Amino acid sequence: MKTSESPPPATPPLRLVVADDNPVVRAGLTALLSTHADIRVVAEATNGHEAQEAARRHRPDVILLDVRMPGMDGIAALPHLVRIAPVMMLTYSGESETVREALRRGAAGYLVHGEFTTDELLEAVRDVRRGRPRLTPTAAAAAWPSLAQANDELPTVTGNSGEPLSQVQSTVGQSSSYRSRFRLSRREAEIMDLIAAGMNNQQIAATCFISEKTVKNHINRIFAKLHSTSRAQAAAKWLGTAPGSHPGRS
Repeated sequence: MKTSESPPPATPPLRLVVADDNPVVRAGLTALLSTHADIRVVAEATNGHEAQEAARRHRPDVILLDVRMPGMDGIAALPHLVRIAPVMMLTYSGESETVREALRRGAAGYLVHGEFTTDELLEAVRDVRRGRPRLTPTAAAAAWPSLAQANDELPTVTGNSGEPLSQVQSTVGQSSSYRSRFRLSRREAEIMDLIAAGMNNQQIAATCFISEKTVKNHINRIFAKLHSTSRAQAAAKWLGTAPGSHPGRS
């Protein structure tokens, strides 16, 4: 008689500590990452000291770390944190010296807000856990001279369509494969999904890691492409609930 095999054990979720002093960015990151079954935010921190305490207590798989924070900033906290878990910098600070110092102190990745999509962030977090470094174009350009000189293994450039590190160009949000029948860019389609989900501009800005002004500019372009004058009208067309319309995503 054949016995049924036991299902393979479920893979434990990737455990994250999120450290950022901006409560809106922190909340947006936590909400975004927590919607995925394979990722769990186990603690938040507002500065380097809190990040160290959270890392020691929870022993996460990856730490997401801002650069500029009060008390102890991310750069100062890095040498202590990298002994516990891989650290990926997630910050608005894209200055060359800051990027190089973070990598010198052991950061496993460096993402600059506004240079990656939600999907690219998730992919980067998973890659860093696997030991694969990830950089966005600004960070890659800053790190390139020292990496080339050291002949290190080149990291993956997030938001760069797989181009070699020496040919870094910021092309996030322009991939034609993500265009809908409304001819939205990938970023515009992402923002339209968030509008349809009921998010306001501040929430969208925090989720997409861009400024509210940039969100407004995207929305103006979206409304023009969808021939809409309000969020409700645009959402109805995007979701296919407006008379004679079809969902924006095929």
